[in-house]
Amino acid sequence: MTSDLIVFLVLSLVAISAALGMLFSRNAVYSALFLVLNFVTVAVFYLLLGAPFIAMTQVTVYAGAIMVLFLFVIMLLGAENLPPSDALPWQKPLAVLLSAILAVEAIYLLFMNARTNMAIAAPEASVNTMENLREMAMTLFNQFLLPFEVTSILLLVAMVGAIVLTKQEKGGRS
Repeated sequence: MTSDLIVFLVLSLVAISAALGMLFSRNAVYSALFLVLNFVTVAVFYLLLGAPFIAMTQVTVYAGAIMVLFLFVIMLLGAENLPPSDALPWQKPLAVLLSAILAVEAIYLLFMNARTNMAIAAPEASVNTMENLREMAMTLFNQFLLPFEVTSILLLVAMVGAIVLTKQEKGGRS
């Protein structure tokens, strides 16, 4: 076994454990923190693939900004402990079926990859240059400025909406 394979297997165990912890946690804050751990492990996967810009973007945008927003809304709404949910009768069998399909696909791809002996090629060194990052930033903030700003306004409106709904709910109880 190569060291890259060992690192990949350890990281994939951490990512899967964090995802399962997020799904099965009854506390919304712990669930959000497990999601942060999952985002960080995905960022390390990007580093292993030779994409440092995407890795840092993953940490900055998802693990940083979006998760802070999620935690703020969770704390604001006072929804730390999730109530027991009444699952519809068809949800659990569908979840088991979809999980089985995903597991079969993953095992099939693993064995196909092992049989063909394909390795993931590292990107060319010319791709990860400062000039390429500068061009990508200029494209993002010139050509795609409107969608970028619309997304930020949408997140702001969602947060203000959560605050307004919380204030009205607390005001009606008193």
